[in-house]
Amino acid sequence: MTTTTFTRRPARTRTPGTTGTPAARARRTRLLHWIAVHAVALAAALFFLLPFVFVFLTSVMSDDQAMSGELWPHQWHWSNYAAVFTTPGFLDWWKNSLLYAGLGTLFTVCSAIPVAYALARFRFRGRRTAMVLVISTMMLPPQVVVIPMYLVWAQQLHLTGSIWPLVVPMAFGDAYSIFLLRQFLLTIPQEYVESAKVDGCGELRTLLRIVVPMARPGIAAISLFQFFYCWNDYFGPQIYTAQNPAAWTLSYGLESFKTAHSVNWNLTMAATLLVMAPVIVVFFFAQKAFVEGVTLTGVKG
Repeated sequence: MTTTTFTRRPARTRTPGTTGTPAARARRTRLLHWIAVHAVALAAALFFLLPFVFVFLTSVMSDDQAMSGELWPHQWHWSNYAAVFTTPGFLDWWKNSLLYAGLGTLFTVCSAIPVAYALARFRFRGRRTAMVLVISTMMLPPQVVVIPMYLVWAQQLHLTGSIWPLVVPMAFGDAYSIFLLRQFLLTIPQEYVESAKVDGCGELRTLLRIVVPMARPGIAAISLFQFFYCWNDYFGPQIYTAQNPAAWTLSYGLESFKTAHSVNWNLTMAATLLVMAPVIVVFFFAQKAFVEGVTLTGVKG
């Protein structure tokens, strides 16, 4: 009779960091959390990026393939961009858009700074009423006053057919820019202003030497808002410049790619990318100041 002996294997010991230990579970949890967060961010990025990809792919297609349901171009027609630039008047539209956006932004900033400073720092009778009036103008749609304003510019000043009816009113202030900048100026400690006055600075010098440098993020925010508004404005140029193609802006000039019976979608998409490019570049280089300015407004009421 044979006797079978069984040898007992030594128990397996778990070293720290292996699966099942609290440290390993914590690392696995952090990894899953990282994947989940970045997956959501990636999905959101694709959601916003895909329209730009579609516009770009359509811009390099032939006229027959554009909007045909095919998403990838058979041949890359880079000549579409050259065709856009050779469109009669396109360079004039660029010049008009730059003039409109540049002067409009400059006038708005220069007019909003003193008004916002007065509403934020001065104590005078009717201050709250003035602030309410400024805010109330933000609730007034531009379509309500477009007819009387057009009659003034057309019959009294004879400036229709140019961009000046769009630019000149911005020298008299913009309600949204005044409100936003006023909220930012309220975050600047009063001690800086009082110290400047003790050193002999008047109100104007205090504004230019102390307040304006400290309010650069807020000024950058309203500048970008106004630049984007002027660059993308379609309603104003349609009203005041429609009868003069030489005064069109890019946003309104895109209509010229649409004829009575068809639309050149490949050229339209190429022109659209060229119109969007300056806005994207400006925001890319100024996004830090823009985000900081928007974030700090509203800290005080």
